[in-house]
Amino acid sequence: MTDVKIKTVQLKREITLVNGVAIIVGTIIGSGIFVTPKGVLEGCGSVGLALIVWTACGVLSLLGALCYAELGTTITKSGGDYAYLLEAFGPLPAFLQLWVNLIIIRPTAIAIVALTFAVYILQPVYPSCEPPDKATRLLAALCITLLSIVNIWKVRWATRIQDWFTAAKLLVLTLIIVTGLVLIGMGRIENFQNAFENTTKDASKVSLALYSGLFSYAGWNFLNMVTEEMKKPQRNLPLAIYISLPIVTFIYVLANVAYFVLVSPKELLTTTAVAVTFSNRIYGMMSWIVPVFVGLSCFGGVNGLIFTSGRLFFVGAREGHLPEFLAMIHMKKYTPMPAILFTGILSCIMLISDDIFALLNYMSFAQWLSVGASIVSMMYLRRTRPEMNRPIMFHWSIPSLFLIAVVFLLIVPLYAAPRDTGIGMIIILSGIPAYWLGVLWRKPNAIQKWITKLTIIGQKSLEVMHQEKDVNTLSP
Repeated sequence: MTDVKIKTVQLKREITLVNGVAIIVGTIIGSGIFVTPKGVLEGCGSVGLALIVWTACGVLSLLGALCYAELGTTITKSGGDYAYLLEAFGPLPAFLQLWVNLIIIRPTAIAIVALTFAVYILQPVYPSCEPPDKATRLLAALCITLLSIVNIWKVRWATRIQDWFTAAKLLVLTLIIVTGLVLIGMGRIENFQNAFENTTKDASKVSLALYSGLFSYAGWNFLNMVTEEMKKPQRNLPLAIYISLPIVTFIYVLANVAYFVLVSPKELLTTTAVAVTFSNRIYGMMSWIVPVFVGLSCFGGVNGLIFTSGRLFFVGAREGHLPEFLAMIHMKKYTPMPAILFTGILSCIMLISDDIFALLNYMSFAQWLSVGASIVSMMYLRRTRPEMNRPIMFHWSIPSLFLIAVVFLLIVPLYAAPRDTGIGMIIILSGIPAYWLGVLWRKPNAIQKWITKLTIIGQKSLEVMHQEKDVNTLSP
């Protein structure tokens, strides 16, 4: 009798080490490095301290990523922070993390990066003025729609887009860095003389500079969202982290050095797009290259956000915290089609809002609270469940140092922006009644039948079904 292999309907392990590096690097390098140097310099006051802050943000991100390497190889479920909080502290804290990602963090981040993509792509068409708002929003919506379709259609297409566009970002940043280093070799070092002149002594301003820098490093924990789809995750997840963070830190610091070669501190404080200012001064007729490549960088960033966000909502639905329909997979394409569609629709809805950028003020506090809770969960599980298999376990000083930094980043907004922090907390706590209504409440039969009917209609329309358990072989 011969064995017959059965192809199960489930997410496939298709993400390689190279894809993992591309997801981390490509998600981190979005628009931040091209626009946030102004925010860092405003807080620091001097070139020297600004470069130190950029380096410190890289080191801090690396410490956090090392902790997530341990978490991702210990708890091998997809979902990142949500999965870790669920494992350590149960359903309510995990749901609150999922809730704030659902209503603000993920759709807002996707919409903002898509808008940034649209602005930079349209800039060569409107060189002397701002692109029309309607054209910008329409192009952003097309970007989200196209990438949602790609992510639905095939995992390999999505990972290849991530690989190609990550290469494009690294190419334009390498061009900027090489240009800066050549100019330094030619003696252009006047902006580095007295590098610490005008350094601020206000700790709150330096902390805000750290916030701006860390915004540009956001995304270092996104690979943990897709652990179940990685090939050899216990090897490739930590290895991707070890490779990616030093690359990003090295590039970010050298890119800022290059900026300061051509753009003085005073001039940098007056521009919202330092990379474009740099390009206009040195590349002449070819200056359009940088804004176009910044747009392509954002395009890759949107792809990474959609890819990982769809998996987060898929895992949440699989655990019963979101509608059952979102936990289903396409029967032939093996992608979480409903969850990705849901992510794309939410993100496009966010484009309608005129105050979308104001939501950024509420995102940072919620994000760092989520990260801090995950580190606490790691330390808690070390103590309460020492028998868990831990292929990687770092010295206790690494999570402790990172947790101290996270606590600092949570305390500073209470002083610097109490209103925004308060609104952020209200949004998080609004998840408690949502948890009762959506998860705990036993719905009447009439409502349950209606939900089941809609789910079946959705299944038939999209050809999706629940993820099957592993089937190895069957004998006929």
